[in-house]
Amino acid sequence: MILWGQVLLWVFVGSVLSLGGGILLALRKKPFSHEQSMLVVSFAAGVLLSTAILDLMPEALEHFEQLGATESMWWWVLIGTVSLFFLEKSLIWYHHHHEEHAHHHAVPIMITVGDTIHNMIDGMVIAASFLADPKLGVITALAVAAHEIPHEMGDFGVLLAKGWGRVKTIFMNLLSACSSFLGAILVLVLGERVEASVPILLAFTSGAFLYLACSDLIPELHHECAGHKHEHNALQMVIFAVGVFVVWWLVRFLE
Repeated sequence: MILWGQVLLWVFVGSVLSLGGGILLALRKKPFSHEQSMLVVSFAAGVLLSTAILDLMPEALEHFEQLGATESMWWWVLIGTVSLFFLEKSLIWYHHHHEEHAHHHAVPIMITVGDTIHNMIDGMVIAASFLADPKLGVITALAVAAHEIPHEMGDFGVLLAKGWGRVKTIFMNLLSACSSFLGAILVLVLGERVEASVPILLAFTSGAFLYLACSDLIPELHHECAGHKHEHNALQMVIFAVGVFVVWWLVRFLE
C-alpha cells in the first residue's frame, strides 16, 4: 500500500500539477484577441509537432527495436493519424451547421482525446519506473511534469482560442489529466501484461499529434496569413520555433 501511495502521489505531481501554467492562462482576465489566439496556436503547433517527432516517436522506436518489430511502429503511427482523420470527419458531420463552426467543435475534442491517451501513458511510465526503482520513479515524475507544462499551456491556449469557456477548458483538462491515474493503476495491478501496450500507445499518440499539428493547426495559421501584417506573420513563425525549441531542449535536458 505504501508503494501505491507513492506512485499515486507522484502521478499527481507529474500530470495534474503540470496543468498549473495552463490554468493560469485560462484565468487571465482579458480574453484573447484574434492575433493573440493565432500566436497561441503557433506555439501549440510547434509543441505538438516536436513532441511527436522528438519525444514520442524515438521512445516508441526504442521499445519496438527491442522487440524486433520496428516496422510495426510505423503502422501504429499511421493508425493514430488515420484515426484522428476519421474522428474529425465524424465530428464535423455531427456538427454540420456550417463548415467553420463544425471545425471549431472538432479540434478541441481531438486535442482532448490525444491528451487523454498521452496522460494515461505518462501514468503508466511513472508507475513502471517506481516498480523498477522508487528513485527512478521520482525522477520520471519530475521529468513528466517539466515536459508537460509547455504542452498543456499550448493545449489550453488552443481550446480557449477555439471558443471553449474558461471553466470548461479547466474541467476537461483536469478530467483528461486524471487518466494518468488510470494508467498507473493498470500497471500496478497488471504489471508486465499492460506495460507491453506502452510502445503501441506512444506510436499511436505520436501519429495523432502529427495529424493535429499538420492538418489543423498549421493550415489554420496559413489561412490567416493573408489578413495579417508581415510583422505578425513573422512573429507567428518565431513563436512556432520557440515551441519546437522548448520541447527539443526539455528532451535533451531530461535525458
